[in-house]
Amino acid sequence: MEDDLPRAKGDAASLLAKEVLDPYSQDELAKRIVLLEAEIARVRAHRDKAGAHRAAADALFRTRTD
Repeated sequence: MEDDLPRAKGDAASLLAKEVLDPYSQDELAKRIVLLEAEIARVRAHRDKAGAHRAAADALFRTRTD
């Protein structure tokens, strides 16, 4: 049912980019960087998987013209 709901304007990355970082300690900032790097890796892996899936579908349904 959640798929039926409209997507919220803005995303988590946009909200994070606007957050004031002044209150965070050096340790908290280091932990945040680790978490963000892990999220970047997760998003890249998903993007690559989706791209491979799309390429496989394109190859399967491509009409031969040779």
